[in-house]
Amino acid sequence: LVHLDLGEGETEFLHLEYAGGDKLYVPVAQLHLISRYSASEPELVELHRLGTDRWDRAKRKAAQQVRDTAAELLALYARRAAREGHAFNFKEHDLEAFADGFGFEETPDQQAAIDAVVADMKSGKPMDRLVCGDVGFGKTEVAIRAAFKAVMAGKQVAILVPTTVLAMQHFSTFKKRFADYPVTIDMMSRFRTSSDVARTKMNLAEGKLDIVIGTHALLAKDIVIKNLGLLVIDEE
Repeated sequence: LVHLDLGEGETEFLHLEYAGGDKLYVPVAQLHLISRYSASEPELVELHRLGTDRWDRAKRKAAQQVRDTAAELLALYARRAAREGHAFNFKEHDLEAFADGFGFEETPDQQAAIDAVVADMKSGKPMDRLVCGDVGFGKTEVAIRAAFKAVMAGKQVAILVPTTVLAMQHFSTFKKRFADYPVTIDMMSRFRTSSDVARTKMNLAEGKLDIVIGTHALLAKDIVIKNLGLLVIDEE
């Protein structure tokens, strides 16, 4: 901000600098006409000269890219809507008994997320649901309930996490929650030996492993999951 006197007293202006040293002074009363430019890295931003149409051309190109992206998303979701998914069948009293082992009272939002996931899994349409919440607000339990439903319906579950530490935490949590059920759970990360990883891969391919938790190692081309029914992506 700078202060200039244009003959009517000192006034405050926003000083904008363009390429080539061009300057533009915007009165503070018109700051609503200015918006912050959002880009990936500030040092990669290219300044334009004042009075040229390069900025307009850049905006038109960006708008076209937005329209292209929107069209691709619409086509993608149209294909998803037309696809037939798997309708999970499970006994409600089994789910209630498993929920009793949670040890805490579900929050209203947590219960709403669980109910929504249950409805999705019963619907017979491919599920693509985003569950948001701060750390410690119970997202993992929502994933555990979904995994229970999938396993009880005879499907395998993959839990993809961003770090090895989180994989170990989830592995411990899942093992405790499923301790009273005949559910096989394993983990894939850099902390596992090559023989452990080979055994896990074989069990996944043969359908002998119900739930696998791992990092990006789960995305390797040689990973085959015989009867995958649920993929949970934990983006931390």
